[in-house]
Amino acid sequence: MAVAVSVLGAGSARQSRTALQRFRQGWHACLTRRADALFELTDALLAAGPVISLPYLSLDGLHRRGHGSTYAALARGRVDTEAARGLLAGSLPGAAHPVFAVDVSVWARSDAECSPGRGYYYHPSKHSAGQPIVAGWAYSWLAGLELATNSWTTPVDARRLAPGENPSAVAAGQVRELLQLCPGLGLRTPLFFFDGGYDCVRLALGLAGAPAQLLVRVRCDRSFYGDPPPRHRPGVGRSRRHGAKFACADSATWPTPDAVHTWADEQYGAVTVQLWHRLHAKIQQHDGHGGRGPRPVIPGTLVRLGVDRLPGRSRAPKTLWLWWAGPPGHIPDPDLLWRAYTRRFDIELTFRFARQTLNWTLPRPRTPGQADRWTWLVLAAYTQLRLARPLAADLRLPWEKPLPQQRLTPNRIRRRFRSLQAAAGTPTGPPKPCGRSPGRPQGTRRGPAPRHPAVKTTA
Repeated sequence: MAVAVSVLGAGSARQSRTALQRFRQGWHACLTRRADALFELTDALLAAGPVISLPYLSLDGLHRRGHGSTYAALARGRVDTEAARGLLAGSLPGAAHPVFAVDVSVWARSDAECSPGRGYYYHPSKHSAGQPIVAGWAYSWLAGLELATNSWTTPVDARRLAPGENPSAVAAGQVRELLQLCPGLGLRTPLFFFDGGYDCVRLALGLAGAPAQLLVRVRCDRSFYGDPPPRHRPGVGRSRRHGAKFACADSATWPTPDAVHTWADEQYGAVTVQLWHRLHAKIQQHDGHGGRGPRPVIPGTLVRLGVDRLPGRSRAPKTLWLWWAGPPGHIPDPDLLWRAYTRRFDIELTFRFARQTLNWTLPRPRTPGQADRWTWLVLAAYTQLRLARPLAADLRLPWEKPLPQQRLTPNRIRRRFRSLQAAAGTPTGPPKPCGRSPGRPQGTRRGPAPRHPAVKTTA
């Protein structure tokens, strides 16, 4: 602690400690039922070592209640999700160019036949019947990014997708809700990144009129169209809706770029960004599909990003195609686009840290409501690590290299959290003895639990 204070100064350390204490008090206020048990379970996530199951968290000194309270807190506890979203959004750091990433992560529950609300989703490492598809719960995460080279993000929301629910529509709702919670964020026109699994047109329709930019990765074989040419004979026939075709896979169809940006980077070598404005895509599935009305036309900017090399990899880099859309009159900044897109993958590091270190997918809850409460605990735990980042000194293992204060990773901050928790204090009260539970009445039978097959949706 003394090392961090000497680097930052007493005033900055005092402000960081105050911010951490306020967040902990606000998080305790968001827990409307079984608040003390859920709060101490969050502290146990941050201080306990590797555990093999949920009740082992109750063995940590920061969890002062019995192991039965961990199950009771998840089963009968309550989290005010609206207040929690407001609390996480209020902890966003101020940035001149706010950048966010939205992605879906799956909590695999393939063998949980008694758990309702499961669907079939893609999984990169687990397979079912030879296919990378698992049954489970999918969560759409919204996290703020930093343009600096580190592994930190700022998760502000995680919403579970119902089977058959469109991820693009859910993501657009998350973005709109974030803009409502942070009115000052829209004045800076934040940039939101989406991976290739999202529909760029549906996202643009869902965010129509919102003060936000969106950047979506598209396939390299995608086709777009320009504005239609003027009519030679007005009033005769239907007007054309699509102009010249732009095929990403055919360079002969590419017109002269509207803007070209080049930069020599130490990690990626020569970076080339080409932009073509006023291009739109043909869509098949939209809200008005089947109503015989005209298909929506959403113009945007097509971005081609090419680099010489990838840091730490020997294979040749692939050319990326991105589609940008923003408020009327807003012009995309090519330098910001490529620099911010390289940080989009930090959300994948957050997923890995949440799974491997914060034990996000360790419990085996039966109901999706219990999984939602546990997910909010993980988000609150990660946010406390980020707020404690300026306070913790480096605590490295003998074989690890020393890192400066601004380069400390979430895992190294977590090693110091026990001492930080003692300095910040806890709003929970001491546990009260409740006696011995009488247990289940003798002779009663619960019977088998109902089975809920995973929902399989069709295109």
